[in-house]
Amino acid sequence: MNFGIVLFPSTAFQDIANGYRRRYDAHYANIPPHLTVKERFSLPTEDVPVIVDALSQIARDYAPISIDVYKVDTFYPQSTTIFYKIRENKQLSEINQALYEPPFPSKRAHSVFIPHITIAQKLPQAEHADIVGQLKMIDVSHKETINNIQLLQQHDNGTWSVFKSFLLEGNK
Repeated sequence: MNFGIVLFPSTAFQDIANGYRRRYDAHYANIPPHLTVKERFSLPTEDVPVIVDALSQIARDYAPISIDVYKVDTFYPQSTTIFYKIRENKQLSEINQALYEPPFPSKRAHSVFIPHITIAQKLPQAEHADIVGQLKMIDVSHKETINNIQLLQQHDNGTWSVFKSFLLEGNK
């Protein structure tokens, strides 16, 4: 079974991101706009309760997370992904780090954690350059607090759904 761990921004901000995702994100129908704090990982069914318990503990330890979306950026030339960049903060970095320590799988697809919400991906290079140029001119400023962290499960058709949601209620 494939899982991922994410933070979902408010519905209002998801609506803003979806305005771009409908046109430019090949994965638009598979998952709502989100901030990935642990990339997709596979688990045998018998290990799921251990991960649920560990994520429950993280949620008990950490307070709701404040995010500050401050610009549009891209991963080009590594990929033609365009995203809303979220200002890094200690809490996000600590949660990300905790999710790569036992009992969670430790393998990372990317060596650096860059908090972001994807709004476009898998674009042809010419289209990517045009869209990035337009979006970088837009003033982006959005702050909010996210109260829950979600364990998602990926289905055979590529879609994702919430397997379990955890209320962030700690002091860290």
